[in-house]
Amino acid sequence: MSQVTIHPSSIVSSKARIGNNVSIGPFCVVEDDVEIGDNTELISHVVLGNGARIGREVRIHPNAVIATAPQDLKYRNEPTTAHIGDRTVIRESVTVNRGTVHSYQTRVGSDCLLMAYVHVAHDCVVGDHVIMANGVQLGGHVEVGDWAILGGLTGVHQFCRIGPHTMIGACSRVVKDVPPFTLSGKEPLSIEGINAVGLRRRGFEDATVRAIDDFYTVLLRSGFNTSDGLRAYESAYSEIDPQVSMCIDFIRQSKRGIYR
Repeated sequence: MSQVTIHPSSIVSSKARIGNNVSIGPFCVVEDDVEIGDNTELISHVVLGNGARIGREVRIHPNAVIATAPQDLKYRNEPTTAHIGDRTVIRESVTVNRGTVHSYQTRVGSDCLLMAYVHVAHDCVVGDHVIMANGVQLGGHVEVGDWAILGGLTGVHQFCRIGPHTMIGACSRVVKDVPPFTLSGKEPLSIEGINAVGLRRRGFEDATVRAIDDFYTVLLRSGFNTSDGLRAYESAYSEIDPQVSMCIDFIRQSKRGIYR
C-alpha cells in the first residue's frame, strides 16, 4: 500500500503534488508549486521552492535547496521551474536555482550525482548520468552533456557548453566550450586527449574510439587553427563516423570558442 511519510517538524504545503511512497524527513520545507515523484526521499533540512519538479526515486540529502529564485538582477519573480530527473542523487548543501524568462527552466537530468556544495545556476541544462564532484559551480545558461564528469571545485563561466562523455580535472576554470569525448586539465585548461577508457566502458566500439581519436589528432595536433582543422579533416575522410559528425556540429555551433 502506497503512502507518504512526513516528519511532524516539516512544513509541507497541502497544494504540493506528492507521489506514492515519498519520505520527507525532519525540518524540510515544501512550498505550494512543487511536484515530487514516487519513491523519492528528502532526508532532512531540504527546501523545495515553488517551481521544483522532482522525479522518481530521487534522494536529496540535508541542506539542499532546489528551485529558489535565480541569482539574476533581471529576475522579477516570474513563475519558472527547476527539474531534477529520475534516480538522481543530490548531496549535502547543493543549490539548484530555477530558470529565468530566458528559458523558464533549469534542468538536471536522470541518474546524475551532484556531490556536496554543487551549484547549478538559472537556465542551466545538465544531461543524464552526469557526475559533478564537491564544490562544482555552474554559472547561468551552462550546458553539460550526458555522461560528463566534472572534478571538484571546478567553476564554469556562464553560457559555456561541456560536451558529452567529457572529463574535466579538479579545480579547473572553464571559460570556453569543452568539446565532446575529451579529457581536459591543467591551468589554463587544455585538452589532454580523448576519454577512451570512459567511452569503452560505456560500450563504444573500438572503431568509433579510433575515429574520434583521429579527428582530434587532425584538429588539435596538426598545427591547424580550428576552422582549418575541420576543413582538413572533412577533406581527408570521405566517410565520417556519426559521433565525429556530432563533434564537428558541436564545435561549429560554439559561440565562446573551444579549448585546444
